[in-house]
Amino acid sequence: MKRVLTAIFALAFTGFFITGCAGLRVVESDVTAFYNWNAAPPAPGTPYRFERLPSQQAVGAQQDPIEGIARNALAKVGMELNPATARYSVQVRVNTQVVEQVGYGGGYGGGYDGFGFAAPGVFLGGGNRGVGFGLSFPLGYAIPAYYRRELTLLVRDLTTSQVVFETRAVNDGRQNETLGALALMMDAALQGFPQPPAGPRRITVPVQ
Repeated sequence: MKRVLTAIFALAFTGFFITGCAGLRVVESDVTAFYNWNAAPPAPGTPYRFERLPSQQAVGAQQDPIEGIARNALAKVGMELNPATARYSVQVRVNTQVVEQVGYGGGYGGGYDGFGFAAPGVFLGGGNRGVGFGLSFPLGYAIPAYYRRELTLLVRDLTTSQVVFETRAVNDGRQNETLGALALMMDAALQGFPQPPAGPRRITVPVQ
């Protein structure tokens, strides 16, 4: 009986490990973008500056790396950070939440745990950082936290104070490398800039 339980546990853990690794190969984002350029869209080399909300100014050290990610992504689409001669301002907002996960299972017969593989004797434990679970015999392990990230980038025309470009990217998954995921989400959010296709899109960016 001990060997059987050990084998079942090993199989369940292997399935989890493969799924987790596979999830790190790409970052998938649901992207929706809108534009309303008052004149011609910005040409390569168009200067911009960053704009911060008062709440973002209060936590400047946390906003700095996010704007660094935006700067790299905007450079790829031809925009140049130059506050002294800026024609546009760019505002970046990021919201990251830990989402509670619920799995199902029971007894030594096993069950589906909500992540794509069977695990015997699952029991759940809640919390504001996600849900952990183990097996109903002494062996056990915890589920990594599940993250939902939302990124919004706004471009404002400084001559009219009107927002002329808006893009939003949403991603969820078990990756906890938030800055790395945000960098790929930013690339996804700016695909098609300055005149992206209308409507929601699912964009997959491979991890380099």
